[in-house]
Amino acid sequence: MSNNIALRLSQLWKFAAWGCTLTLAATSLHAHAAGATYRFSPVNQYDINLTAAYWNPIISYVSEKSGVKLVLKIGRTSADTTSFVLAKEVDFAFTNHLFSPEREKLGWQTFGRRNLPPVSGEIVVPEGSTITSITQLDGKDMAFPGPEALIAYKAPLAYLLSQKINVNVVFSGNQNGAFAQLFAGQVQAVGGNSQLVESYSNREKKKFRVLWKSEPYHDLALMASNKVSPADLKAVAAAFFGMKDDPEGKIVLKEASAKIGLSDSAYFIPSDGSEYTNYKKFFQTLPPSLR
Repeated sequence: MSNNIALRLSQLWKFAAWGCTLTLAATSLHAHAAGATYRFSPVNQYDINLTAAYWNPIISYVSEKSGVKLVLKIGRTSADTTSFVLAKEVDFAFTNHLFSPEREKLGWQTFGRRNLPPVSGEIVVPEGSTITSITQLDGKDMAFPGPEALIAYKAPLAYLLSQKINVNVVFSGNQNGAFAQLFAGQVQAVGGNSQLVESYSNREKKKFRVLWKSEPYHDLALMASNKVSPADLKAVAAAFFGMKDDPEGKIVLKEASAKIGLSDSAYFIPSDGSEYTNYKKFFQTLPPSLR
């Protein structure tokens, strides 16, 4: 009889220990989720140092205010950074590279954007260049930020191809690199984003002649992967949108914007993605070689 009691007690202790293990595991998983670190990848519109100088103070502020830890993850070039996004190695992005039919299937959600006027793709040369028309670019070297840049590469090159103007494409890794090559005389023209053309001109005191301009498109979108929990996304979004009304947030935005030549009004606002409809229409007419 005592042996049976001992056996039953042993079984009860094993069951209790197993239940305790499950409880600890669940608690551990909850703690991990509560303290999750998310990676944030903005497209390299500038060189790495300038991109980091703009975004690090902003995501530091957002992390503090939201209670959700964000860390910056950027590649050497804009194409490298987009590869992180496509591989879902990151959780948040600031990009316009995800609006093609194929990439919309990846499950990224637009939740915000900057409160800036729409931008256009442009073809620019230095103000003193002897090139004054698009037709003069045939056979010339032309720099672009990278193969993923919709506004600064796909839109200008699609237009040139439609006009049967062939240029020698040179990828520079980011928009600043393309401008540097232009003013060093290594290329004769640049495909650019009008916002970045203007901010570079303001920062570096360089003047451009615009040979062509596309239709307007909204600035890049704040996007979240479907790996981000709804609660964390809500907290991060609220922190981004609250910056403009918080004295501390205003200072962060002002100082960060000044580094890249943007105005104080470059704050973040909500978006449901509807502003990006013309991006989707653009892909419907894009030459297969640029998709």
